[in-house]
Amino acid sequence: MDPSQPSCSGRSSGRASNMDENDSDGSIDPLQRIVNNTSESSSDEDTSEDEADIEVVCPTWSIHTGGLRRIEFARVDSLLVPIPGTGSPIDFFNLLLDDIFLQNICKLSNSYAFNDVYARPNLTPRSRINAWKDLTVPELKTFLGVLIHTGTIKMNRVQDYWKTDYLFNLKCFSSFMSRDRFLSILRCLHFSRPSGNDTDHDNPTEKIKFVVEYFNNKMKSVYYPQKELSLDEAMVLWRGRLHSSQYIQGKRHKYGVKLYTLTEHQGFILKFLLYSGRSDNVVGGKGHTEKVVLNLLKDYLGHGHSVYTDNCYNSYALASKLLSQNTYCTGTLRSDRKFIPKEVSSKSLKKGETIARYANGVMIGKWRDKRTVLYISTEHDNQLVDCTDKRGRSKQKPLPIVKYNAHMSGVDRADQMMSYHPCERKTIRWYKKIFIHVIMMIMTNSHLLYNTHNKKMNLYDFRLEVIKSLLPPPLVESPAQKRKRNEAHKLVKIAERDHNNRTKRKKCRQCTNDGKHGVKTTFQCESCPDKPGLCMGQCFQAFHDRLV
Repeated sequence: MDPSQPSCSGRSSGRASNMDENDSDGSIDPLQRIVNNTSESSSDEDTSEDEADIEVVCPTWSIHTGGLRRIEFARVDSLLVPIPGTGSPIDFFNLLLDDIFLQNICKLSNSYAFNDVYARPNLTPRSRINAWKDLTVPELKTFLGVLIHTGTIKMNRVQDYWKTDYLFNLKCFSSFMSRDRFLSILRCLHFSRPSGNDTDHDNPTEKIKFVVEYFNNKMKSVYYPQKELSLDEAMVLWRGRLHSSQYIQGKRHKYGVKLYTLTEHQGFILKFLLYSGRSDNVVGGKGHTEKVVLNLLKDYLGHGHSVYTDNCYNSYALASKLLSQNTYCTGTLRSDRKFIPKEVSSKSLKKGETIARYANGVMIGKWRDKRTVLYISTEHDNQLVDCTDKRGRSKQKPLPIVKYNAHMSGVDRADQMMSYHPCERKTIRWYKKIFIHVIMMIMTNSHLLYNTHNKKMNLYDFRLEVIKSLLPPPLVESPAQKRKRNEAHKLVKIAERDHNNRTKRKKCRQCTNDGKHGVKTTFQCESCPDKPGLCMGQCFQAFHDRLV
């Protein structure tokens, strides 16, 4: 990778491989948590600024290693809680998405629906919100099951899932939740205290802060990761107005909300931060990238982890700070960073050649393949090792580059797994897209935990098992019950006559539902309260099947 390439918000890629060539589990009330974290955030900010202001002296570089520090990994990657329930897919999913969190969402959503949406003066009598009733945890689980299932069966519009036309008829959605109720819940989902002031306008990330904190605290309390960690950006697609929206060229979604993400190389997401621009009180301002790294690694420093990052974050100063806290750092490096030895930056190399310098346990090297790659490591020296590419060809690469390529794929792998069954919708507000993205992260994380402790199951089957468990049991109608229901409804000819002494006609209710407007019939159902007009045969049967 050309180290002079781009910043975090506009780089083409962060992979050298392409060149080859104190909260607990969320049980605290969310409103109190937000208040508590205000003081914590300010203290974290002061700490981060103090760390960023530490003066780093220009080192004396040497061609000899001088002995890179050996740091033992002091922990074991494992589940920090007992295996939940019987170890089924829904048990692992509920481990990461507990009822207390869902109950808090119900409280905030009900309050928002009543105080902000329902109280608006421009509300029309036919508005959906007039039929609002309080959201409960079982109903929210049904909503999430239906929402996740929209990623399994893909349609262009949300309303298509409830159409009764024969081209769209999917009874599994309408049998669990009506269209209007689903859209009402989607409209009123809220994750912060409803207020009449402009605080949310001044700091939009407050709208999703509770969800971000819950996810980070839950992962911290449930699982401790392996030695190798990677740090990179993820993107949630958003092309609307948002002051902190970003553009990253090499991502699948180039425009949107940027998430700084800490992962394991297999795609398990440990922690993430929402990029909110200069207004961020924790990681914003001078030394932004260093603050991001130190904040994401705050709970894992001092245990001997190896962190892999790209040239957006790496520097001699950051590597020294991490090394002082018993944490390794390896990754690509930009040529304009401070304290890069001139012998390395100015050296002209032929293909396959490499050069490196060492100082204070930090190695900075350069290697030329198809292009020149500048890199830094506090764990691996600059020895060349044999490796085989995907075509079976053997070649030599520096050890830091080999390790970087092996462990820097965590965020991309997580994004790949979530891209197979996306359930976000273009029309909803940005913070609701973040919430749905967090639900998808919980799904992939619970899938990885399940496969660690059970016989492996692919993500598609795992999702279906979770969806079946979230939705209530379907009502299975026996043949006898169906006959009894059909006997209760009688199709009779309309007895009324018009002024010409002809039998009156009514519009067929089922034909109208199917989009065939203007179809009239001389028959009606005598047993239904409003005596709807129905064509004899298929329309009569289909109309009453839909009522079940």
